[in-house]
Amino acid sequence: MGVTFSQLYPPSPSLTEQNLPSQKGKVFIVTGGASGIGLELATILFHAGGKVYIAGRSEAKARQSIESVKSLADDTSSSPGQLEYLPLELDDLSSIKSSAETFQSKESRLDVLWNNAGVSLPPIGSVSKQGHELQVGTNCLGPFLFTQLLLPSLRAAAQDSAAGSVRVVWTSSVVVDTSAPRGGMIMADLDSPPRDKTRNYVASKTGNWFLASELARQVGPHGILSVSQNPGNLNTNLLRHARWMKLMSFPLLHRAQMGAYTELWAGLPPDLTMEMNGSYVIPWGRAHPSPRKDLLDALKTVDEGGTGQAGEFREWCEKQVTEYM
Repeated sequence: MGVTFSQLYPPSPSLTEQNLPSQKGKVFIVTGGASGIGLELATILFHAGGKVYIAGRSEAKARQSIESVKSLADDTSSSPGQLEYLPLELDDLSSIKSSAETFQSKESRLDVLWNNAGVSLPPIGSVSKQGHELQVGTNCLGPFLFTQLLLPSLRAAAQDSAAGSVRVVWTSSVVVDTSAPRGGMIMADLDSPPRDKTRNYVASKTGNWFLASELARQVGPHGILSVSQNPGNLNTNLLRHARWMKLMSFPLLHRAQMGAYTELWAGLPPDLTMEMNGSYVIPWGRAHPSPRKDLLDALKTVDEGGTGQAGEFREWCEKQVTEYM
């Protein structure tokens, strides 16, 4: 209960735009970077000198956000970086390879991928272009495929970077602590989703931690770090499909900028080492001190004394995306 409370009312962030070192020469992707937490994060990285690709479905919205950020840049206080648009539709697996190839045609490396974009509590029955429940499709399958396709770019960056400085950051939620069923998720729900959008959302956010942990096993030998994070309870458009919930939780909501600090800490400072690969970050930038034991067991293989559920979920995701690789 104490850890959950501290995620609702976190201590002050230790890493902000005020003490972030220069990011010149670094290349980043922020999915869902045209609004909310993603835009706040992209803005911080831009002002620190990084080259930031804002990935999303709406080019018009991204261009508008990019111009807005650039117009407010204070050239006298810093040397800003670059902001670029990258088309990406996470709910359409058939389009994601083209997005990755577009990025790779422009850049030889990728230092940090923030899988920030997501959808929450859409109308019951909403599905992705391939017919998967929309939240699992957009929050898990799309990012999983996008990340796998970008691994060559991440490995290229890791070749001349300190171990653990090249990273993939996945976006989870406090609901994993509070609402995930014992053991992590109900695997049967993936193929036969219940008509319960909250249950499906919790499954997708649990899946994000599972995928972060499984990717850590895959890329750890290359010196790449993969972590999941709960950005915090924030006043963004994520709850646009559940306005009643937003109104009820409004007293607990923080500015989107605070969530950007969580993501910033998960993606950049040396506090997270290779020994912490696959770990879970909580607001406003700190390692989760005591995750649920049943969830930690789900991250372990059977040979390691766990249940192997994270690996089972990764295998399910692989089967769904194989034809789009």
